Amino acid sequence: MLSTYTAKYTAISSGYMGQLVEWSEVITEGKTLEECRANLEDALHEMIAAYKEQGKGIPTGRALLEQIPAEV
Repeated sequence: MLSTYTAKYTAISSGYMGQLVEWSEVITEGKTLEECRANLEDALHEMIAAYKEQGKGIPTGRALLEQIPAEV
């Protein structure tokens, strides 16, 4: 089964931090956004393999995200 996950990227002092919205344990960093994307994809595949090996249920993807405007 193919599932799609939502990535959230945050700029940090050492580059970028990436995390999956639906599966918060999948988190990584990279010096560039491209490196962080690649690392996050690798982390996702590793976490899927680990969950399958342990017989754990894998969280499903497809979160609905929206931005809410606010004056600050």
